[in-house]
Amino acid sequence: MKKGNHIVEEPAANYLKAEEDLLKKALSSSYTERFHTMARLMKLNMILKSATIVHKKID
Repeated sequence: MKKGNHIVEEPAANYLKAEEDLLKKALSSSYTERFHTMARLMKLNMILKSATIVHKKID
């Protein structure tokens, strides 16, 4: 069976390029944007630390 004769071929994922694009985007942000992002993550962390999970019986 020939491999090149498929009608539909999935494009090969280029993970290295995607990772580079994410790094470039992260490096292009200003220090103020980074600070606000970190503050948001720290607030979310505090909220999630104090969260409690309550299970309810299913009848």
